[in-house]
Amino acid sequence: MAIWRRRHTGADLTGLTHHSDRGVQYRAIRYTERLADEAAVASVGSKGDSYDNALAEAFNSLFKAELIRNKGPWTSINDVEIAVAEYIDWFNQRRLHGELGHVTPAEHEAAHYAAQPPASLQKTS
Repeated sequence: MAIWRRRHTGADLTGLTHHSDRGVQYRAIRYTERLADEAAVASVGSKGDSYDNALAEAFNSLFKAELIRNKGPWTSINDVEIAVAEYIDWFNQRRLHGELGHVTPAEHEAAHYAAQPPASLQKTS
């Protein structure tokens, strides 16, 4: 969803890092192919390295507490898929984050890119 959203805004995805835990998706061929298609780097350190996965673990904890446990019981996989899409949209577009100065992630990201010089003017090593 994040890749799709950024593609439609024209954002440059060069150097994209995908944060997740060491779940079964890392053994899934389609998953690793999708990361490779986007030239994304999976952020997974050595087993037991809590620093590398802290972001993913924190988000997964919030996700489970705010959506999965509090909004169920779920009657079908379709209900869960719709709820997840709505949650991610809310989390990124409307939820104010204290660590970001009480703005949404979308606003924070837009401000970051607005402060960057155009790619054509950036120095490369």
